[in-house]
Amino acid sequence: MKNPEELADLQARLGYHFRTPALLREALTHGSFLQDQPEAGAHNQRLEFLGDSVLQFIITDALFREFTLEREGVLSKRRAVLSKGDFLTQMARDLGLNTCLRISKSEDATGGRTRASTLEDAFEALAGAIYLDSDLATVQKLVLKWYGPLLDRLVLAEDAENPKGRLQELIQPAHGNVALRYEVLTTTGPLHARTFSVAVILHEQTIGTGHGSSKKSAEEEAARAGLIFLRTTPAGPELK
Repeated sequence: MKNPEELADLQARLGYHFRTPALLREALTHGSFLQDQPEAGAHNQRLEFLGDSVLQFIITDALFREFTLEREGVLSKRRAVLSKGDFLTQMARDLGLNTCLRISKSEDATGGRTRASTLEDAFEALAGAIYLDSDLATVQKLVLKWYGPLLDRLVLAEDAENPKGRLQELIQPAHGNVALRYEVLTTTGPLHARTFSVAVILHEQTIGTGHGSSKKSAEEEAARAGLIFLRTTPAGPELK
C-alpha cells in the first residue's frame, strides 16, 4: 500500500470502510514484505487461514439457499468451483488487490504481484479481515455482492473449465448423447506447427467453430462458441 489515497480507493471499490485500517494493511501484506521492512507488523497468513473458512461458509450457505433441489454432490462441486484458486485469483484482480499488495522488491520483480497463489491468499485474508472488523452478516453481504449472481459465475467458470462437457450437458436432455459431433474442417501449416479448424455440429447444423494448435484445443474453442450460440439464440437447445 503506497499511500492513504490508494487505501481509500481500494475501500471504495470494496464498498467497505475499515474501522481498523491495520487489518486491511495486514491482509495485503505478503510474507516477503517483512524481509524489506521487518518492523511492518504481521503478514496475511493468519488472516488467510480465517478467511478461507469464512468464504467456505458464505458460499455453502448461498448455494444451499439458491439451489434448493440440488443434491450434496452437486452443491459440493459448485462450491469447489467458486472457492478454488483460479476463481479467487480472478476475484482479487477484479477488486484490484494486485495493485495494492505490500510485497518485497525482489518478489515484485519476479512477478509476485500477479502470482495466482499470492492473490488467492490476499482475497481470503481480506474476507478474514472484514469479518474481524465487522461481523459475519457484513462480510457475507459484501462477498455475495462481489460475486454477483452465483449462477452466472458458475456458468462462466464451468464453461471455461470443461466446455465440451458443458455443451454435452445442455444438449443431452433434448437430443440424446450422440447428437453432437466434432468435424475437422482444415489442417494447415507445417508438421511442427499445425493449425486445426474444427466445427461442432448439432444434428446437421454447425453451432460453433474453433481454431487451435491441436485438435483438442480447436474442439474446446468450438464448444465455447457453441455454448454462446445456444445461450444467445432464441431456439436454443430446441434446434433440430
